[in-house]
Amino acid sequence: MALKAAIVPVTAFQQNCTLLFDEETKHGVVVDPGGDVDRILEAVKQIGMTVDGILLTHGHLDHAGGADELREKLGVKITGPHIADKFLLDGITAQAKQYGLADMRAVTPDTWLVEGETVDIAGVTFNVLHCPGHSPGSVVFVNVAAGIALVGDVLFQGSIGRTDFPYGNTEQLISVVRKKLFPLGDDIAFICGHGPASTFGDERRTNPFVGESA
Repeated sequence: MALKAAIVPVTAFQQNCTLLFDEETKHGVVVDPGGDVDRILEAVKQIGMTVDGILLTHGHLDHAGGADELREKLGVKITGPHIADKFLLDGITAQAKQYGLADMRAVTPDTWLVEGETVDIAGVTFNVLHCPGHSPGSVVFVNVAAGIALVGDVLFQGSIGRTDFPYGNTEQLISVVRKKLFPLGDDIAFICGHGPASTFGDERRTNPFVGESA
């Protein structure tokens, strides 16, 4: 099976909502539908994709604000993140109003995730890693054999997720990247929540926050 990714930038935060699907069967999942649900559905239609479920990497509104509406319209289930982000998911509606984003909804996933569990994406098994620091319940989905990871806002090309929230922890975030992600292999390509994709190897060598020279 060959998994293919399509990125749909959503909301004023330009968050990378990812459609990850099997190129042949067109079955797949929507990862982090933060908003602009009609735009996501149009991309799904253009691909001819059958959405089997919704995955959330963490509870910030730009990643999860459209999840409840999308679940309602597609009749699928939401999986993730870790339950430590429940307070963020519960507060989406109130926080969205502060940004003038009235269409976002608070959401409760059908299934919370913990490290060591797996999720199925079009017949491909992804391992779940709990990677707090940016948010307490952030998770990463990774398949080492396929060489792909979905990291949310844990790691970016040339940067890491914000930790200046009351619940953020810079040392914790740096630690999980170095101890959980980089050891998985330099060749693993990752899709992050904002900006371009990269590889663990490139970030290990050059990232000013978590790289070898940091």
